[in-house]
Amino acid sequence: MEPTGPTRRTPSKAVSQLRKGVLEYCVLALMRDGPRYGVELLRELEETGALATSQGTVYPLLSRLRRDELVVTSWRESTSGPPRRYYELTEAGHAALAEFTGTWPGFRDAVDRLLTPTACAQPSGKAEE
Repeated sequence: MEPTGPTRRTPSKAVSQLRKGVLEYCVLALMRDGPRYGVELLRELEETGALATSQGTVYPLLSRLRRDELVVTSWRESTSGPPRRYYELTEAGHAALAEFTGTWPGFRDAVDRLLTPTACAQPSGKAEE
């Protein structure tokens, strides 16, 4: 019998949860080398495949990053339409990105160790003979 209800995990839910956990720092990383505007950020996230998301996710995230003083904004004229709001990292934004960048490899490696089966691992609950 297949599990139902809250205990059942689908791959799309796993991807969604992973994306939620790292999206903020990926957006900060996209601004590492200079200011970016919203549609540009969306396009670059989409190009990664796994981080593709919607305006309904990115713009509230950008607003929160601004409230948290991790980014500042400025308006710039556009040659192809109305002015655009550009987002740029603050010192606090650079610091948050640096902290995440330092933490990520250890976190990723720990998860990889747990997810990768080992050749001599004992099934859970079995005593060694």
